[in-house]
Amino acid sequence: MRRLLIDDLIAWKNRKNRLPLILKGARQVGKTWLLNEFGRVAFDDVLYINFENAPGLKESFDGDISPQRILDLLGALHGKKIQPQKTLLIFDEVQEIPRALTALKYFAENAPEYAICCAGSLLGVALHSGTSFPVGKVEFLTLQPFNFEEFLLANDEEMLIEFIRKEGIREIPQAVVEKLTDYLKLYFVIGGMPTAVASWIDTRDFSIVERRQLDILETYENDFSKHAPKNIVPKLRYLWNSIPSQLAKENKKFIYGLIRDGARARDYEEAMLWLLDSGLLRRVGRITKGATPLRAYEDLKAFKLYHLDVGLLRVMSELSPGAILDGIRIFEEFKGALTEQYVLSELASKDFIRNIYYWTSEATAEVDFVFADKANIYPVEVKAGVNLQARSLKVYREKYHPRLAIRTSLSNLRLDEGLLNAPLFVLFNLEKYLQH
Repeated sequence: MRRLLIDDLIAWKNRKNRLPLILKGARQVGKTWLLNEFGRVAFDDVLYINFENAPGLKESFDGDISPQRILDLLGALHGKKIQPQKTLLIFDEVQEIPRALTALKYFAENAPEYAICCAGSLLGVALHSGTSFPVGKVEFLTLQPFNFEEFLLANDEEMLIEFIRKEGIREIPQAVVEKLTDYLKLYFVIGGMPTAVASWIDTRDFSIVERRQLDILETYENDFSKHAPKNIVPKLRYLWNSIPSQLAKENKKFIYGLIRDGARARDYEEAMLWLLDSGLLRRVGRITKGATPLRAYEDLKAFKLYHLDVGLLRVMSELSPGAILDGIRIFEEFKGALTEQYVLSELASKDFIRNIYYWTSEATAEVDFVFADKANIYPVEVKAGVNLQARSLKVYREKYHPRLAIRTSLSNLRLDEGLLNAPLFVLFNLEKYLQH
């Protein structure tokens, strides 16, 4: 199955002044597979080392960590000559041996011709806990679960994607709308975790897909006990399990009291940071003004927390896969939370979008998401069905006069006096629409 991030990896390989690369992302989003696939298609040889399964290497990194010594050591252990430009070195779960991270600095300075990619599911957690890090000597990429475009590619729908990209901003033929809507229903049920997508492609059996999703959720909860400080493990579980109820509210602002009775911010800050650093949750902060720079107007006390993946959120919310057969109700169930989760994931997968916020007025208006590119600020109103009333977006537009506002829904594509109605199933083409 094709992951779009491989194009960024190939661009990294071909850059003259590249630095060692760190691939970030939550556990089970496919980092190890992607790096090995990258090595297969772009290099003559791959040397893969999982530091979690090689504790004996720790002593080797306690001493001299000059590039030549490490290359000699790894070559001797694995019986492979490591060749510049031809061999890809993959350090997986690199946070398990912090000195290996430190060594990246010396590769960047003294041996840049060697291609090194690192990954670590809990790397963000390790760095926050004080692990030494080669600041300015590495590059980063982040791998997310399959977005909707990758889901279509996994289902061999390249021509469908190509048709949407060529059409520009014009009404989409009804037959195409129906086909894409059916795929979107599937995506809401299956989500983008690689094992769930692969299970669907292989079996077309929702029960097997859900079993894989439950396995992933169990793995995450096991990580709490295995990797998190013992004093916050119960808080991690309470907070993690509160996410569906947080998103079920009409106003999705995060409320500590929904975690458990009497919960306070200071008691759960460390647990929340752990979940954010591990990539399992996404934080969307509130802004008080739709002006540049958005970060300057962020209210640090008000935010929403979203899940990593729409399919996993569906399972945690105990919504049956059978909802896929029930018309378009799947998009409106659960107070539109799945649809907001989906839209956020699609926006977060775009390279041109760095940070995503939401906006509320002093009264009752709320715009679901706001983001900026290099030139403009875009408010996004998420509609789950075909009802296009967007009063909050109207309030925002009258107040800040954005060049373009975006409303997502299941209605057809159109541009009307600065308002882009973007169907949920073509958000993968959003950048081209904005360029248009």
